Amino acid sequence: MEQVVQQDDWSPEQYLQFAHERTRPALALLGHIALADPKTIVDLGCGAGNVTRLLRSRWPDAQISAVDNSPAMIERAKSEQLALGVDWILDDIATWDFPAPPDLIFSNAALHWMDHHRELFPRLFSRLAPGGVLAVQMPNNFSAASHTLMLEVAKQGPWADKLAGLLRPTPVSWPGAYKQWLSADAKKVRVWETQYMQIFEGEDPVFEWIKGTSLAPLLGALDFAERGAFITQYKARLNDAYPQMPNGRVMYPMRRIFVVAEAA
Repeated sequence: MEQVVQQDDWSPEQYLQFAHERTRPALALLGHIALADPKTIVDLGCGAGNVTRLLRSRWPDAQISAVDNSPAMIERAKSEQLALGVDWILDDIATWDFPAPPDLIFSNAALHWMDHHRELFPRLFSRLAPGGVLAVQMPNNFSAASHTLMLEVAKQGPWADKLAGLLRPTPVSWPGAYKQWLSADAKKVRVWETQYMQIFEGEDPVFEWIKGTSLAPLLGALDFAERGAFITQYKARLNDAYPQMPNGRVMYPMRRIFVVAEAA
């Protein structure tokens, strides 16, 4: 399994501009985990540690390992979440191996960066301790204009060949697939989808949202002049697709998939 994005192109500051919107689905996922006292927790794709803090708040006595392959994100997590008593691990979540079966594998907005979900999800589930839980949240907004327009600009510009290997039109499967893949071995599997009607303010807010996630590896592959031209074209299309409401704000619908699988 290959993790496609080079997360050292990520900016914690850019990502956390929308900390509330990015944390909200993690809180929803936490609310569906029935574990009372897990001893060991793994946070896969912990980013800047803002969601790891929620795990520590919920389970203050658990041993928590938080893994991410972005040096910038791990450094931000270490510096700001020092008091959490978390083992921060700089490694690729696609290849990092669990030292021991955890009671909870938690992943918020990270596994969509990885391929081969049909093999990935059962493999992660198989690493759980008896009675453990796999809890995952992933964006499923890849058919939205924000993403289809990004792909159009990437394919139509002079940078097309340079970006071709980074384009991932459908990085997640339909929700029912995850239930099917996990039901053979899990005691209980719950899969659902939620659409968040997000309201953004400021200049080019949808661009700023995408810049912190899906757009990061594309911009990271371009030189200075290419990046400027790409951004100009993409912003113009985004502004047409997401016009301001009368109050000057912009509505951005965001779909997300949730998966909670419980081991026997």
